Order: sequence, then C-alpha cells, then structure tokens
Amino acid sequence: MSSVLNRRGRPRRLLAVTIVAAMGLAACGDDDDDAGEPADSGTPETTGESPAGAADTTAPSDSTAPSDTTAGGDTTAGGEPGAGEEVAGGEEVEITFLTNNDPANVTTAEAVIAAFESAHPNVSVQLDTRPGGAEGDNLVKTRLATGDMADVFEYNSGSLFQALGPEENLQPVTDQPFVADLDPAFADVVSAGEDVYGAPWGTFVGGGILYNKPIYEELGLEVPTTWEEFMANNAAVAEAGSAAPVEQTYGDTWTSQLFVLADYHNVQAANPTFAEDYTNNQAKYATTPAALRGFEHLQEVNEADLLNEDFASALFTDGVAAVGTGAAAHYPMLTFAAGALAQSAPDNVDDVGFFAQPGDDPEAVGMTLWVPSGLYVPNGVEGAKLEAVHAFQAFLASPEGCEAQVGAVPVGGPFAVTTCELPADVLPMVEDVASYVDSGAVTPALEFLSPIKGPALEQITVEVGSGIRGAQEAAELYDEDVEKQAQQLGLEGW
Repeated sequence: MSSVLNRRGRPRRLLAVTIVAAMGLAACGDDDDDAGEPADSGTPETTGESPAGAADTTAPSDSTAPSDTTAGGDTTAGGEPGAGEEVAGGEEVEITFLTNNDPANVTTAEAVIAAFESAHPNVSVQLDTRPGGAEGDNLVKTRLATGDMADVFEYNSGSLFQALGPEENLQPVTDQPFVADLDPAFADVVSAGEDVYGAPWGTFVGGGILYNKPIYEELGLEVPTTWEEFMANNAAVAEAGSAAPVEQTYGDTWTSQLFVLADYHNVQAANPTFAEDYTNNQAKYATTPAALRGFEHLQEVNEADLLNEDFASALFTDGVAAVGTGAAAHYPMLTFAAGALAQSAPDNVDDVGFFAQPGDDPEAVGMTLWVPSGLYVPNGVEGAKLEAVHAFQAFLASPEGCEAQVGAVPVGGPFAVTTCELPADVLPMVEDVASYVDSGAVTPALEFLSPIKGPALEQITVEVGSGIRGAQEAAELYDEDVEKQAQQLGLEGW
C-alpha cells in the first residue's frame, strides 16, 4: 500500500498500513457477506446518518504492500486529462457540485473549480452549498430520494456513505483510471459490494484536542498523556482566569460529538475487539467502561464549569477562533480545522497545536483518525455531464487537484491520493498529527470499522455537554439509537 502521509522528500507509509490492519482485524470473525461485516466508514465531518444498506468493504488482499509515492506523478496515467484538454467531445457542458457551506470549505471549492475549469475550458461547474450537521445530512438524503441531487456531491465516507444505499442510489467509478491512484485506506471506505463510488475531498485528519500553545507556555503546562492530566491542565487555566479551559460550540451540534468519537483509540486500546463486538451486537456503550468514558468526559467538563459562557450558541468557526486567539485553551476538534483557523484567526495559525484525546493509560497514548469525505455521482447523470463529472473527480485525485486545495487554505493532514504530497510548511497542528503517524499510534475512528453510527448522537452529546442528561443515561439512549440503525441496515444479530 502507498503512503497516506507524504511530504517533500519524506515518504510515510505507516499510516495506511496501520489503518488497513485495523480494518482487517475488525472484519475478522464474520464470514457472512450479508451479515454487515464491519464496513469502513466516516469522514472529517462528524454528522448523524440514517438507514440504508451496508456492504462488505474489507480491504483488498494486496493493500498492505507499500509502494513509493514520489511527487509530480503523471496525471494522465491516473486518468486526468492534461491542462487545457477538453472533455465530452469539446461541447460546452455545465455541471453542478454540492458541498458543505463551511467558509474554508467554500474557499477550497472555489479554488478547485477555478483550477479545473482552467484545465477543461469547455466545462463550467456551478457551486451549490448545504449546511453541515444533521440538517445537511437530511438535505442530502432528501435530494437523493427525490431525484433532485446535484450532478456530483460531497458527503461523508464510511458508515454515513453506507447509509446512502450506494448500490441503489449512486453510480460506481470502479472503471475510472483515477481509482488506481486512490490510497486503499480511502478506497475501502467509499466502496460497497465490489465497487468503488467516490473520489476524495479533503485529507486524512486527526481527532483530538486543539490547544493554544502560548497559554501552555505561559502556564508551564505539558501535553497531557492521561485524562487526569488534561483535567489538571484545565484547572490551571481556570485558576489563571484569562481563558476558557474548554471551548464547546453546540450551535453547530455536530461539534458536540468529539469527546466521544475522538476517544475511540482509547476504547480499542482497552477493548481490541470492540468494533467487531459492537457490530455483532455483543458490546454496548453503556456496559463497556472504556466506551462509556467519552460520555463521562462530556459530563465531567460541564460539571467542572470549564466551558466558555456561550457554549450553547457558539459555532465551529467561533471555536477555532477562540483557541487560536487564546480566548480558549482547548477545543476538541478534527484537524480539518486548519483551514478555518487560517480564515478565523490568520495571525494565530502557529499558536495552535494538537494532541490526541488522552485516556486513562499513559502507555497507550494514540490518535483517532478520520478518512476524507468523498465526491459521489447520483443515478441519472449521463452523457456529456457524466463524462465531465468523471473528469472533475479525476482532477481531485491528481496532483493538480491536491495543489489547488493546498493553495486555497492550509490542509489538516495527508491526502488520500498516492501521487500527492503535503507541502513542507504545514501548520503546527499537522506536524503534531505526523508525530502520531510516525510512531504508529493511530486508530481509525469507529465509523471506519463498523457500518453503524446512530443518527441521534449529536443531539445526545449536546444534552450531556449541557448538563441536561447524565453520561450513563446518554450511553443507554445511544445504544437504543444504534440498535434502530443496525436493524434498518439489516444487520444480522439485531
């Protein structure tokens, strides 16, 4: 398998091997293809999902064989036509592209579209945006169900992708040349049955805690290796009184999930078979102490009065700005926030570091990892439009497409394209992600190891983080949500 973390002159292959190894372990023990063998799932955006068919997306048998991923690959080999080359026989074609409305993401989309249109002057791309979180999730499913979807759209990979019913609602891209350049760790999470359905949008990112480095330096704090140490750091920040110890932004409900989702490395460290057991209805959040801890963390930071005053209404961009400017010391988040940081606090991009969410065992420190979202084609797109859409997907899976993204906003991690590299001057938070990768201390988020992710999680975590519901009750409620989702997916044993 190729590297998923490449910087100029410094190939890294460990991460992709680690991901696929974890996926393979999660898929062991159930040979029935119809039984919902743990499917790789998820993306940088941590939204809820609704039911649809799950599929076996076990890693290919040759996916653990590293290969070199040098820069400047021949894009024509991956299926992307050369600059200025027309597609669809040269006729004028307009396609529509739907993506989420985060300002940094829109900036990236506009840059990618401009670069693509320059390379393919007979194609114009009309940008459409949608909200994030549950609202955007529902909009995507509604537009698919009504046949009103854009010609190509961006959406989560993994369990949320599986919930779209790809084999019924999307067009596969398995026969497209660009698929050969996809990192297998990404291709796995946009696959259903025997087919691949997506091109990558964005990068691999780490999930954990963004922290303000000047505050740590001023107070003499060290990066914590246990939750107890993290809470001690929060107490020191609270005593200093100059910043909120923990920023939360429940105005964007999806952000409330991070203390639960980013804790999965610690869950798997304590329970190596949790993903398999969870998928087979043999493990529950409420009765697995390590899994319950994420909900307990939410309750603990609320009860300790560590949150920003406006946590109920603050938005994702507010949270990124707060940790950048020092209004907050910590913000649980994914490192795709690098782009938002550059827009919200451009003078403070070097002031934000990242560390993995600490657990209870200082010897098991490691990072939970998210895979990029995908670009998908709904049924009904055909002819010249389909050819143009495939060219757009291929562009995203080429060095030119990666460079367009890098030139728009700082990226939050490595690309899922084997011919792409990270620039040498990534932000400190991305360097911190690299340190976990180099040590091999990474675990895919649960949504990449199981097809099940309950759609109500973000509402439940808002309640816990707001002091409305206790951790134990919340975990039990989420287990009920997961059960309904598994039944709707048609998984055996539920």
